[in-house]
Amino acid sequence: MVQAEHFEAVIVGGGIAGSALAAALAGDGHEVLLLERQTVYRDKVRGEVINCWGVAELIELGLEECILKAGGTYVDRFVGFDETVDPETARANALHLDELLPDIHGVIDVGHPAACEALANAAEEAGATVVRGVGDVLVSGGTHPHVRYEHNDLEYEVACRLVVGADGRMSTVRRQLDIGLTQTPPNSLGGGMLVENLDDWPVNVTSVGTEGDLLYFVFPRENGRARLYLLHDVAQKGRFTGPDRHTDFLRAFQLRCIPGSDMFARATPSAVCAFYPMNDAWTDTPVVPGAALVGDAAGWTDPVIGQGLSIALRDARMVRDALRSSSSWAVEDFQPYVEERELRMHRLRISASVRTTMNMTFTPEGMARRKAYAEAWPTDPALAGSRLATFKGPFHVPAESFDPEVIERLFALG
Repeated sequence: MVQAEHFEAVIVGGGIAGSALAAALAGDGHEVLLLERQTVYRDKVRGEVINCWGVAELIELGLEECILKAGGTYVDRFVGFDETVDPETARANALHLDELLPDIHGVIDVGHPAACEALANAAEEAGATVVRGVGDVLVSGGTHPHVRYEHNDLEYEVACRLVVGADGRMSTVRRQLDIGLTQTPPNSLGGGMLVENLDDWPVNVTSVGTEGDLLYFVFPRENGRARLYLLHDVAQKGRFTGPDRHTDFLRAFQLRCIPGSDMFARATPSAVCAFYPMNDAWTDTPVVPGAALVGDAAGWTDPVIGQGLSIALRDARMVRDALRSSSSWAVEDFQPYVEERELRMHRLRISASVRTTMNMTFTPEGMARRKAYAEAWPTDPALAGSRLATFKGPFHVPAESFDPEVIERLFALG
C-alpha cells in the first residue's frame, strides 16, 4: 500500500548541501522532507575543510555553532612548506587566514560524517522531517513535482512544490530529471587518511606543498587528529595500495620540507586510505521546472583546491534566498543561483587548474615556476587572485585574475 504525503520541499540526500538547505528552509517555516540513504554517516575520503568564504555562508545560514559543536576547529594560519623554500621562510610568510574576510576567524576543519550528522540534526530541530535508511527514490519535476521512496518495506508517495537533488556525484535525481553532466578526464589521483596522535602538529596551522612527485595537504583538528592527503600523477595509479598502504602513506609524509616530519611516522591511522580521480564536472543548468540540484549533484571542482563543502553551503544559501524572493518558486526565481553558480564554478575550475599546474608539474621547470610565483603573487593582486580565491572565494578577488592573459602570464613565470 502506498502512503500518501505532502511537503513543500523534498530534498533527496542528507549530506552537507542537503541537510544545510533543509535546516534553512525549515527555519523559514517551510514543510521539508529530507531523505537520506545512510542510517549512520560513514567516514570516507571527503572534504574536511570549510574555507573562509564557506564559513561566511555557514554563518549566514545560522549553522556555525552546530558545526563547531560537532568538532569543527578554526584554523587561522596557512604555512606553505615546500621544497622551494626553507621552513623558517615558509613560517615567516604564513598566510593569516583570520584576516582574509571581515569577521571570519579562519577556515574550519571538521570531520565529514560529524558535520553531516550535525546538520541533519539541525534540520530536524528546525522542524524538517528527516528519514534515514530510505531505499529506491523516484522523482518527477514539472508543474506537479512528486517523489516516491521506500522505507521499512513501505512505499511512500509525496506531492511537493519542489524537489531538490542533493545526492552527490552519482546523483539519481540528476539522471531522472535528464540533466546532463560534463566531466573532464582525471587531472591527478588523490587520496586521504584520517590519523590520530599527530600531537606535534599545531592545531591552528594548515599546510599545502610539493616535494618530489607528491602534493600534500594537512588539515588538523583538535586532540591530535588530522586528515592527511597526497596527490600524484595519474600514471602512478596503484602507488598506495595493498596491505602496507597505510604505512607507505605515512612514510611518504616524512618530507624534508616539513620540519619534524618524523611525527607522521608516529601517527595512528584511524580510517581507510583510499585514492580517487581528481577532476571537474558541471551541468548546463542545475534547475528545471519543479526541481533543483545542489552540491556535487550539480557538479564539482577538482578537489585539489578543497572547495566542496564551501560550494555546498553557498548552494544551500543561494537556493534558500531564491525561495525567499518569490512565492511562486518558478524556474525564473532561481536565475540568480544559476548564473552565480556558473560563474563561481568557472572561476574555481581555473583556480584548480592553476594549483595542479603550479604544484603538480614535477620537473625542474615546474619547481622554478613555483618559486617565481611565490615571490610574485604577494605584490601582484591579479596573479594572486586565482590562489586567494580558494580561501576568500571567487568573488572576493580581482575578476581579471581569471582572464586567460593573466593565467598565461602566471604559467610563464620562472
